[in-house]
Amino acid sequence: MNIIPRPARLTRQPGFWRPTPDGVTLRIERTGLGPEGYRLSVTPDGVLATAEDERGLRWAEQTLRQLEADGQVPCVEIEDAPRFPWRGVMLDVGRWWFPVGFLRRMIDLAALHKLNVVHLHLTDDQGWRMEIERYPRLTEVGAWRAESMLGHHRDQRYDGRPHGGFYTKQELRELVEYGTSRGVTLVPEIDLPGHMRAAIAAYPHLGNHPEAELPVPGEWGVHEQVLNVEEETIRFCQDVLAEVMEVFPSPYVHIGGDECPKQEWRESPRVQQRMRELELPDEDALQSWFVGRMAEFLSAHGRRLVGWDEIVEGGLVPGATVMSWRSEEGGIAAAKAGHDAVMCPSSHTYFDHYQADPDTEPLAIGGLTTLAQVYAYEPVPAGLDAGAAHHILGTQGQVWTEYLPTPEQVEYMAFPRLCALAEVAWGTTGDFAEFEERLARHVPHRLT
Repeated sequence: MNIIPRPARLTRQPGFWRPTPDGVTLRIERTGLGPEGYRLSVTPDGVLATAEDERGLRWAEQTLRQLEADGQVPCVEIEDAPRFPWRGVMLDVGRWWFPVGFLRRMIDLAALHKLNVVHLHLTDDQGWRMEIERYPRLTEVGAWRAESMLGHHRDQRYDGRPHGGFYTKQELRELVEYGTSRGVTLVPEIDLPGHMRAAIAAYPHLGNHPEAELPVPGEWGVHEQVLNVEEETIRFCQDVLAEVMEVFPSPYVHIGGDECPKQEWRESPRVQQRMRELELPDEDALQSWFVGRMAEFLSAHGRRLVGWDEIVEGGLVPGATVMSWRSEEGGIAAAKAGHDAVMCPSSHTYFDHYQADPDTEPLAIGGLTTLAQVYAYEPVPAGLDAGAAHHILGTQGQVWTEYLPTPEQVEYMAFPRLCALAEVAWGTTGDFAEFEERLARHVPHRLT
């Protein structure tokens, strides 16, 4: 049976059920399986799915679809529930704009694998992808670049072709509804105070050198231009987040916080004066203050801030959730301090890395993360006590797209590794060879 991820408990019964329009009964009732858990009973006479909420019924229906083959479903008794509440995939649309239809497809693929979060990386140095009505130049200017880098960063070659695009608020609202109908929450990310070159190109006064008119860059990597720390810039960020919250009802809003160079802040007399006014000891503390202002704003609107693990530096702000990407250390520190964490270390969950021998694979950013490595990942770090381990919300796969300009390339890099991570997140991993055997029915070439 091709079930990815496989259920926690499955018992095969004699016979088959041939699907009929009125043959499935869905029932919400007490099961003791918790949120998203479900029971599925398939007999020759029909199907009964029970769960404590609609999310559980959606996963029961998904399992039923996966069981069907050749117009019939084997009779089974299934009791199933996820190990983790956060089971996600991140798609970077900041580097390359992708059609809305492809975003819907990614939601469908997430739901097929019982992933319940699609994290959209909506802004970066190389492009701003969300319409913000109060600041129209973010998309008029910030959504477009003159050219894009070809090959690896060291090659310094460019394609000479303009690229750009953005999503209207209405398109994103419809996408949110599409995800909700499939049990998938869309988590938006506006990356700040670094990775904001596109915004600074649109509104130079947000930067530390407002006299310099900078283009949206076509070069990958981390750019030294970061937001200044004036109250006007804080209000800009809060205005943007306010419009983000209008569109995305997710309880979580991601503010990035990663790879923020501090050189401009060190060299700026005005920033140094601001640090003295705020009585901050260093630039790490300044970034923590900046993140804290965003956290306060989001909290006042009933939302929770999520950031990459750099937000641990300089001190965690109250209520922040950490995405631990550079290693597991940021997530460990967060969990021990009583903060929630999503474990997504680049060693196991970065699907822009090569998945096999680089000499035989399409261009990628580097690294090597095989299917077997992903399947072997354990999201709860060793050594955490029960109280800290409770703060590990789950895991997600990252699809950064500097080297993935087309939907086809995104899918090639995301799958089948996302299949493996889905089973890790659901909590039913077992023997890798058995997983390979099930997966091989869908993927014709060698997977390891």
